[in-house]
Amino acid sequence: MIQTVRGKIAKEALGVCAAHEHLSIDLSRIKGDPDTILDDEQGMIEELGHFHQAGGQSMIELTNDGMGRDVKRLVRLSETSGVHIVTCTGFYKDPFIPEYAEGWNRNQFAAHFIKECEEGVEGTEVFPGVIGEVGTSINEIKPIEKELIIGAGMASLATGLPISTHTSLGTLGSKQVDLFFALGVSKEQIIIGHQDLNPDKEMVLDVLSSGVFIGFDTIGKNNYRPDKERLDFLIDFIERGFHKQILLSADLTRKSHWRKFGGEGYDLVLNTFIPALKERGVSDSVISDLLINNPANAFSIKER
Repeated sequence: MIQTVRGKIAKEALGVCAAHEHLSIDLSRIKGDPDTILDDEQGMIEELGHFHQAGGQSMIELTNDGMGRDVKRLVRLSETSGVHIVTCTGFYKDPFIPEYAEGWNRNQFAAHFIKECEEGVEGTEVFPGVIGEVGTSINEIKPIEKELIIGAGMASLATGLPISTHTSLGTLGSKQVDLFFALGVSKEQIIIGHQDLNPDKEMVLDVLSSGVFIGFDTIGKNNYRPDKERLDFLIDFIERGFHKQILLSADLTRKSHWRKFGGEGYDLVLNTFIPALKERGVSDSVISDLLINNPANAFSIKER
């Protein structure tokens, strides 16, 4: 089963899934940029409409406490749009961790995440379906981030929920895997994010060789890395037989990413990137794995 904001669904019902997105978010406390505030609910409905029209059926919404999470809003968006939405428990990374949790250790992080999984988020009857996005800095795991990552792993073991991570510019994915594996978290419960941002192919292959899922989840962010390079890497990974471990998304976090403001929108993967994969000869069955089967497997709740 997969836990959505409106209840559990069979994993076969998830359908075409954007595996790492943000609909309602506010990063301005740290970034000081109003472009990083998504608070226009009618605009969210319109943007979800474009996604749904392009064939999108579900979205993993990884905005956690400290990033502007609003689960009641996500319920309304799901009800209005017909898109399955999965929300999360977790904290992002330093310096986005909420002030009340800045001094926590792994046990405190784990206890907080487990409580939200068992009792609902912030006094609601909405339950998270994933622990995330929990992250590390560029080429550095700060002490608080190590406690956070380990706490997330402990919560995953206790609840059966998958973990979705943030890797800054794709770095330290293997280090994150090592921390989870040391706890005994299974590879099927781990999604290492933003691996399409890492230009070092061997580093990404090292993550893939561990058997975990990875996110090619910043598609369209050509200011970080051209999509042509993403395509080249992805096709190479598919040819090496890793296509059942890869998830796709665009990770929209700004007003300027929305179609309403001239951006490509949540449907860009379906309308732009998938056609480019097909032009390069990627089969429909592999594309079904990337969009449907892999997310269904990655986000299903595992046996404890």
